[in-house]
Amino acid sequence: MTDAERKVWTLLRTAFANWRFRRQVPIRQYIADFASHRARLVVEIDGGQHNEAIDAPRTAIIENDGYRVIRFWNNDVLANIDGVATILTRALAETSPPPNPPPSRGRALEDRILP
Repeated sequence: MTDAERKVWTLLRTAFANWRFRRQVPIRQYIADFASHRARLVVEIDGGQHNEAIDAPRTAIIENDGYRVIRFWNNDVLANIDGVATILTRALAETSPPPNPPPSRGRALEDRILP
């Protein structure tokens, strides 16, 4: 992972843990940098090798599968992670209410026991 990808991964695993983002997620013939199946959201971190004309068909195919794609440039991530967090917060708020966190181990067991 690049420095920018590590920074976003840390953000996704801490501030957005309930959305269960995964990294290097296969979607059709592409590998998304990060994705939350719950939110139907793909987060791409773009460096100098990315090109809007080349990325457009990739984005269209991923969006056709029902995902929203948000792209951030490496420099934006490294210089303004708070701005990235704000954009992700807004995008996730538009999808649906935040999911409930999974029950703790003890509680899950209690929930399965019938009176």
